[in-house]
Amino acid sequence: MIVYQIFPTLLGPFTKWEAHLERAASMGFDWIFVNPIQRPGESGSLYSIADYFDLNPLLIDPTSGLAPTEQLAQMLARANELGLKVMVDLVVNHTAYDSPLVRQHPEWYLTENGKVLNPSAMEDGHQVFWKDLAKLDWKHSRDREGLQKYFRGVVEWLTKLGFNGFRCDAAYQVPQDVWRAIIMDARRQDPDIVFTAETLGNTPDETVDTAEAGFDYIFNSGKWWDFQAHWLIEQYNLTRATCPSIGFPESHDTERLAAEARSPESTLRQRYLFAALFSGGVLMPIGYEYGFRRRLHVVETRPDHWEQPSLDLTDFIARTNAVKRTYAVFQEDAPTHVLQYRENDNVLVLWKGSTTSRPREALIVLNKDPNHRNYFRVDRLRDLVQSSRPLLCVSPENPLEHLPEPFEYDLRPGEGLVFVTER
Repeated sequence: MIVYQIFPTLLGPFTKWEAHLERAASMGFDWIFVNPIQRPGESGSLYSIADYFDLNPLLIDPTSGLAPTEQLAQMLARANELGLKVMVDLVVNHTAYDSPLVRQHPEWYLTENGKVLNPSAMEDGHQVFWKDLAKLDWKHSRDREGLQKYFRGVVEWLTKLGFNGFRCDAAYQVPQDVWRAIIMDARRQDPDIVFTAETLGNTPDETVDTAEAGFDYIFNSGKWWDFQAHWLIEQYNLTRATCPSIGFPESHDTERLAAEARSPESTLRQRYLFAALFSGGVLMPIGYEYGFRRRLHVVETRPDHWEQPSLDLTDFIARTNAVKRTYAVFQEDAPTHVLQYRENDNVLVLWKGSTTSRPREALIVLNKDPNHRNYFRVDRLRDLVQSSRPLLCVSPENPLEHLPEPFEYDLRPGEGLVFVTER
């Protein structure tokens, strides 16, 4: 799963999305992920949905001559023509505080002293409340059956419009049996529908519990890995037996990497290469390929926030995606280990071993430092893998035709070498 994220209010009406779909397809993405497209409440936040069966007016072209749902369906059909499947955010843990559902079905919501509760979270040691949201009571609602039926209807409506899958926002906040029923019901209508679970911030056990509801993918935290601490590999190897994961170099919930990096181009190349080849899936937000610096905002982002490209990584991303598509070891959450390499602490050596019907091993040799060159040397590369068969260099940048012994290479800032072999 190679996912290009379109942030809807950055592009505006569905009728203006075609060029962006074409660019995603040309870079080798096979999925599009779209944040919520339904009508928001008064706050305007994409995640504060007031009407689940109506579309956000900001995404509708009043001059097209087509009904709003026809404009959406036409965009989705064009994506499919380009070989792209499309998933959309599914928000079922809360609604807008001013949604008509609050008035029509108060029994669906968590309340205290007769007042509907806002969701909250701890940020920098303080509890933050989202006052534009109303928290649904999935555990103790006296009409959970009605609540579940409503959201089964939402999934059915979106599927009939042409969506091929769902990214389930804060999936861990909804009980496993609810997800299992929603997913099973959707798959009775369409066996190929895909469900991915947003589980960031969970413990591995909580993530596994959510994934076992029938999700196809979860999201991993590789974006925050320093290429050294043990936690990422430990979490990855605990959850991969349940379902594969999706990595990302940045998201709509983070700052833009190009704005944070001292050396934006080498940093963006390094982080995308790692995210794409570490786990079964990868997600990249729109604008990453051009080094966009302005953070995406669920309330404020508009088409006039489109930036002039500061760089162009489209060819590099296309080549990296081609490597991922070509070799099965990069399409699954395969057994993965960091190999000890004591000669240079700034070089990461990562081993992966495929468990598919055509076993294959992979080595990723990555310069951890996006600002400086680093030297890598081993007597024999083959000693780092289990196979006695020859290694093939498939690096998206500067692939090597000959692998000498001893092997020596001066890694450019943030550069990664990628090798594969049959076992």
